[in-house]
Amino acid sequence: MALECRSRAHEAALAGASQDAGRAVMRHFLGVCTPPRGMVISGYWPVRSEIDVIPLLSHLHGRGHPCCLPVMVGRTKPLLFREWRPGLKLKEAGFAIPVPDEDVRTLVPELLLVPLLAFDEDGYRLGYGGGYYDRTISALRAKNRQQLVAVGIAYAAQQCDPVPRHDGDQPLDMVVTESGVMHTPTWNTIGEAGMSEGEGP
Repeated sequence: MALECRSRAHEAALAGASQDAGRAVMRHFLGVCTPPRGMVISGYWPVRSEIDVIPLLSHLHGRGHPCCLPVMVGRTKPLLFREWRPGLKLKEAGFAIPVPDEDVRTLVPELLLVPLLAFDEDGYRLGYGGGYYDRTISALRAKNRQQLVAVGIAYAAQQCDPVPRHDGDQPLDMVVTESGVMHTPTWNTIGEAGMSEGEGP
């Protein structure tokens, strides 16, 4: 049901000639925060009906931020992140998701742009059921909580209350949609990580 909801929102966005969801997300993100200089940022390569975050990731790369994409390395392991830059040749990996090649260096992200199927006002997300992002966010927060910011990327229509929760589920710090930004109860993580108010694209 959540996947169908996102698919409908995606189709509606594509049908609206004046609405580019990916660029709307970029504007809203940059309007509320500016990542500190040098902060490592992870995005994702959009598949199926996920919002395209490549415009935002490319913009941040242009500002000098090291950027990376997630790679699955095992069913029970956290994600690995390989460096990405605009124009980098990708290869198809598990679930037909394009990823950087093995010879590309790995990075440890401090800000994650996270895809999802549904989210609620507390920042909990519904993913694809593998728990990859929850394990990854948990591991990164355990290593250096003050330097991690987790940002959900979704269509506004994907919000529902509440998202089913299980042990180990990790809340997001904020969610950015084509309509705006929703701060969650863990938004103070942004301040702890040294985020400043947005400056615009």
